[in-house]
Amino acid sequence: MTITRRTFLSTASALALGTAAGAQASPGAQTTRRRGRVKLGVSSYSYWHFDGPRVPIETVIDKAAALGFEGVDVLHRQMESDDRAYLQRLKRHAFLNGIDLIALSIHQGFVDPDPAVRKKHIDHTIHCLEMSHSLGMPCMRLNTGRWGTIQSFDDLMEARGIEPVLPGHTEDEGFKWCIDSIEQCLPKAEELGVLLALENHWGLARTPDGLLRIVNAVDSPWLGVLMDTGNFLEDPYSKLEEIAPKTVFVQAKTYYGGGEWYTLDLDYRRIAKILEGVNYSGYVSLEFEGKEAADTGVPKSLEVLRQAFTG
Repeated sequence: MTITRRTFLSTASALALGTAAGAQASPGAQTTRRRGRVKLGVSSYSYWHFDGPRVPIETVIDKAAALGFEGVDVLHRQMESDDRAYLQRLKRHAFLNGIDLIALSIHQGFVDPDPAVRKKHIDHTIHCLEMSHSLGMPCMRLNTGRWGTIQSFDDLMEARGIEPVLPGHTEDEGFKWCIDSIEQCLPKAEELGVLLALENHWGLARTPDGLLRIVNAVDSPWLGVLMDTGNFLEDPYSKLEEIAPKTVFVQAKTYYGGGEWYTLDLDYRRIAKILEGVNYSGYVSLEFEGKEAADTGVPKSLEVLRQAFTG
């Protein structure tokens, strides 16, 4: 078929008008998901569980590239520093190894009655958003924070992640503090183009109801859910189904050698079907949390995820 200049120009104009009309019809609306290929990444946490010398992020990038991962999810506490020169070296190293830097996983918490403490965590979150942008990362992990009435994390895990509310306060107060704090971070997230992803971690987001209460109350295209497959300790699949429609990033736990705190026998084909049901086509980032050496546990885990998510 011969395409004339007139045909080309009229077709291009129609496409442009259609695109503009669609944009005008739904300003600020969530982008419609289209089913596509899930990409596999690895969290730098897979190589360092807060025990012993930190494994350099550069080393994780090298190992990820050698194994065939497409991206690295960076744990902030594992980084050498926040200096701009270091960030640019990491970005260069990742690019030269064909690795995307896909997310920054930070530690902060907004569940505190003291406004000054919450402000400190808001400032830290905004600082980390700026780092994410500098690294070219399109996503950043958030926690709600927790009450802190169980001080030891080991003790918290023994309690299955359940801790009492701080005396003199209520859960409703905690939710308000968290929602208000996240809303103060959103303008910077939108300005920099970094999507915030609230994890089903301990604290207020320990249950699907708590997590979705916050995400739905904030109701912003710049806040979604980070699905951690290993953080629902009982009946995980029905809970993962509840949060799947809002999920923008996935961290997939495995436990070769037994877990650091607990072990779950997760069916990743079933989880893949849950995500396929909502047309999820983003990153699935491995979080190897087993006691086996990462150099053997990570490749085993990658094969499990490949079989489940990419066939």
